[in-house]
Amino acid sequence: MRIALAADHAGFELKQQLGAYLTRHGHDVVDLGTHSTAPVDYPDSAEAVAQAMFDGHADRGVIICGSGAGVSIAANKFPGIRAAVCHDTYTAHQAVEHDEMNVLCIGSRVIGSALACEIVDAFLRAQFSREERHQRRLNKIYAIERRFAARS
Repeated sequence: MRIALAADHAGFELKQQLGAYLTRHGHDVVDLGTHSTAPVDYPDSAEAVAQAMFDGHADRGVIICGSGAGVSIAANKFPGIRAAVCHDTYTAHQAVEHDEMNVLCIGSRVIGSALACEIVDAFLRAQFSREERHQRRLNKIYAIERRFAARS
C-alpha cells in the first residue's frame, strides 16, 4: 500500500520510526517531511498528506504531531479526507470499517513507537465494511462536504 507520511517537528522522531517500520513491512512510503526537529507548522504536514492523496500518490495517510489533534483538525478541512486521532487499535480499525477513515493521526507525545506500530497495522489492515448503515452515514458526510464546498 502507498502511505503518505508526514509530521511536524514534535512528530519527527516517531515519523522516522514508523517510516522504517512501514517500509520493512512492504509498504511504499511517501515521506512528506518534516526532515528534522526544527519547528514547522502542523497544518503544512496535513496539507502535504491531503495533496498526495488527492493527486493519487497515496492510498492512505499517517500524520503525526504532538497530540494528533492539530493535524486531525487541519486534515479534515480538505475535501475527501476523513482523519481521526487514534491512540488505540480498536479506534484505528473501527474508524476505517465504519467511517472509511483514510488518514490516521497520532500524537507522538501521547503514545510510544511500539503502540504506534500496532495502531498503524490495525489502520492499514482494516477495510470499509460497506454495510448499508455505514454507507448511509458516509453518504451524509459527503453531502455535508458538498453543501459547504458549494458555498466557497
